Amino acid sequence: MKHKPNTANLPSKPNIIIILADDLGFSDVGCFGSEISTPNIDSLAYGTTSNNSVGSNNTPTRGGMRFTQMYNCARCCPSRASLLTGMYPHQAGIGHMVYDAGVGEEYQGYLRKEVPTIAEMLRGSGYKTFMSGKWHVGGEYPPDASHDWIQDAMGDETHPIPTQRGFDKFYGTLGGGGSYFQPPSLVRDEEVIREVMPEGFYYTDAINDEACRMIESTSKEGDDPFFLYVAHCAPHWPLHAPKDDIDQYRGKYMQGWDKLRRDRLAKLIEQRLIPSIWPCSPRDEHAPLWNKEHVPNQEWEDARMACYAAQISIMDRGIGRIIDTLHRTGLYDNTAIFFLSDNGGCAEYLKENGEEGNWPEFYGGLTRNREKITVGNRPELQPGGEETFMSYDLPWANASNAPFRLFKSWVHEGGIATPFVVHWPALDKQRNAKDSQICHTPWVLMDLVATCCEIGGADVSADKLEGESFLSILQGHSVERSKPIFWEHQGNCAVRDGKYKLVYRRCEVVQPQLGWELYDMELDRTELNNIAEQNHMKVEQMKQLWKHWATCCGVKPWPLHPIPEGERDWSNLPWHW
Repeated sequence: MKHKPNTANLPSKPNIIIILADDLGFSDVGCFGSEISTPNIDSLAYGTTSNNSVGSNNTPTRGGMRFTQMYNCARCCPSRASLLTGMYPHQAGIGHMVYDAGVGEEYQGYLRKEVPTIAEMLRGSGYKTFMSGKWHVGGEYPPDASHDWIQDAMGDETHPIPTQRGFDKFYGTLGGGGSYFQPPSLVRDEEVIREVMPEGFYYTDAINDEACRMIESTSKEGDDPFFLYVAHCAPHWPLHAPKDDIDQYRGKYMQGWDKLRRDRLAKLIEQRLIPSIWPCSPRDEHAPLWNKEHVPNQEWEDARMACYAAQISIMDRGIGRIIDTLHRTGLYDNTAIFFLSDNGGCAEYLKENGEEGNWPEFYGGLTRNREKITVGNRPELQPGGEETFMSYDLPWANASNAPFRLFKSWVHEGGIATPFVVHWPALDKQRNAKDSQICHTPWVLMDLVATCCEIGGADVSADKLEGESFLSILQGHSVERSKPIFWEHQGNCAVRDGKYKLVYRRCEVVQPQLGWELYDMELDRTELNNIAEQNHMKVEQMKQLWKHWATCCGVKPWPLHPIPEGERDWSNLPWHW
């Protein structure tokens, strides 16, 4: 049902903050079933100021909203491109990753000039625009590139930077993942930051603290509203965190990933986020049973998940500082805050043993103290320090995405379902929202652009955006998206139309018997009961919808180029990377 929002009665133009986590699974924060301590994110969901946020005045607030069926685009850079433009990734220029695939502008690897960003749209409506964090939509930056190479490349036609795409100020990294202690491609505005980072530097803290400084600065410069994009790298690999933060979680994961998945499912049901009729998906076929026989290095596995949890808690603590800064500057009430993740938990293994699939070697440089970085998941080493470069691996990612199937880069629910929290105190008070609200209808992250433009008064016609505004939901109305949602990432395809989802998983060896799978998402969102055989007409109808969309968006068949003889298509085999 479509409901036209009442923009006449909105609070005055709000400040807008979008906080994006990186590789965070559906059940990785407390208000979405997790055991990980995230009191500040939880406070946005539940509408109460957290006692754990530094300097908080602990004044109770109203409202807060969680969306249980918010979707992303399955991978870091395609999701970020879509979030920044309100378009599908291919339309924005990042149909796969940030390299130019040589098959057209849909896969050029950087934002297309003719597609405006949310920062450009809101700046045209009188907003100041700031960004702190990971860009990753402006061409390729090799992790071992020199400062001179980065300075020369950034800002050219194939490497647009935030200050060229609508942001007044920028601090952060231009490329993808890397060290949290000495981030590659770290930039302020148009200048590479060349110095060695001081002792105590940690990138997640730097992103949040820079966001606080941006808020403090603009609060002294007049009454113009601001848009702030806080784009985290956490908890993306590598597993880097201070020892004290890791130690808070040591021992908590000795129960193993099987029990963790069951516990998270129970908490999600208790929180009324999912119905009890959805069973948890089975342990992934590539994850071993948690016992001494199959998992001999249990203490090391506990340490890996403890480090991952610490990365999330550190991010949350910094979000608390952002909330406190809003209180201190008097901007909190009329600031709309959105929190979400760019994809599901990541199954990438980071193998480094000289054999096939050894691309992580590009991260094996030197620490700040000129020590060699050891890349790979090696049980003889403890995760966390900057001399290591590990991932938490497929079995823990399977727990992050509980209760769903599969991972980042797939378009089954485990790859595309994100926790989503909205908090706008002025609007919550206006609609008299005394309790946390829950929205169960499906939306996708590009809808944030249409929503933010609507609340910010940006003059953007609906036909220029693929995203749709969900402002009416924030005003307390029951609304559904009018158009289906589509996905394609490295041959994994899906369409969500009402209660039905049609999805295709690309395997290294084509297995026609798998084909397209059809699920009734009201009864079976964990995607365990494929009803395609009983619904041939529905399958064909939705396949045609997907094919029409793919043609309109310039989606190319995968792989984009033939696989050389004797080589493998590694794209959908992350447990071998």
